[in-house]
Amino acid sequence: MVDVSDSTDIEDGERKLSGAGLAGTNLERAGGYNQRVTLQAIRINGPVTRSELVELTGLTGPAIANITRRLLDTGLIENIGRVQGARGQPAMRFAINPDGRFAIGLNIDRDYVTMVAVDFYGRIKARATTNRKFAMPDEVGAFFRDNLELFFIRDGIPRSKVMGVGIAVPDDLGTIESNDRPPAYEAWAGYDLREMIHAVADYPVFIENDAAAAAIGELQFGHGLQSSNFLYLLVTSGLGAGLVVEGSYFRGAHGRSGELGFLPVSSPLTKAKTLSEVVSVAGLKSHMASRSHPLARLADVEGLQGAAKTACDEWLSLAVEALTGPIISTVYLMDPDAVYIGGRLPRSLIDRMVASLNDAIAARGVKIPPSFRVASAALSADAPAVGAAIMPFSDMLLPNRASLMKAVAAD
Repeated sequence: MVDVSDSTDIEDGERKLSGAGLAGTNLERAGGYNQRVTLQAIRINGPVTRSELVELTGLTGPAIANITRRLLDTGLIENIGRVQGARGQPAMRFAINPDGRFAIGLNIDRDYVTMVAVDFYGRIKARATTNRKFAMPDEVGAFFRDNLELFFIRDGIPRSKVMGVGIAVPDDLGTIESNDRPPAYEAWAGYDLREMIHAVADYPVFIENDAAAAAIGELQFGHGLQSSNFLYLLVTSGLGAGLVVEGSYFRGAHGRSGELGFLPVSSPLTKAKTLSEVVSVAGLKSHMASRSHPLARLADVEGLQGAAKTACDEWLSLAVEALTGPIISTVYLMDPDAVYIGGRLPRSLIDRMVASLNDAIAARGVKIPPSFRVASAALSADAPAVGAAIMPFSDMLLPNRASLMKAVAAD
């Protein structure tokens, strides 16, 4: 695997004055961070010229020339031609090379496992999934091994260009309360996920909570490109949330921020005691079964009619009622640009939930910023797996607080 970090010192005068936002740094030996900033500017704004990159990053012309040359050499960007200017030679335009790097994402949940390979645009290039309920570690390990090889052979993912493997998994997977959880499932508690991957492939491994992975993916490749403060609600087997503040994922003192699913619920319309028991795939299936309309597949929601559709509408009303208060509280506490909702629910159902939540919040008559909105996430159904795959990119290639702190420490 090619190491694209820059270990060389920055030349004197490389840094120019710049405002807040996407900007490089004038710290010595921070060339790697400036390269990340430049790559991000190309990814978000491309195709762009060197002069445009100077304006976007605040770095000097010579610095941008050096950085773009290195990025071309490593295959992370490509020259897509020249643009005719008013004077002088036509300027080269740079864009991300989507095939320059790839990454693998693995999402493990109580009732399914999904694995994806994504390119540097964040697009899914290969995918595998199984609806195996309470899959054991050895089963997931075999699933990863078999499908990784298929990704290479069948789907043409270059082994040498894979930067790493991200794993998205709910907190307390092996011990989470569930009426039908087999005792053997506790094998996940303390299980070494890195060793599971390294038994198959020697790639860097990144492990994250599933809602956090989805939020990180949304930050880098979704609505987060225009919104630096948001809450991502992930509806899967349970309900999780990821909190992004000033363009960085916020973990909290104990790494447990966003645990909205544990908020208590008290309503005469449901026996549920927590928000996750209502707003989740499990909650939807439980409600439908209680109305004698069990869902064999989530996709069946799209074609419901008559009494079955009425039952689904009842669940949606319960979910909206349960979520409205917590979302309003989030607005007052966090002042986000938006709350994004994604996960495994059919997109049409998420869109209906979003519309109903905006109506319910407006009906409360509360004073919230007029620009705030609840919206469907850009990364939705496979958000945890895609977000997991994006973690290697975020760690090794894109600007983030951790990489800036490394630059500070190098000073």
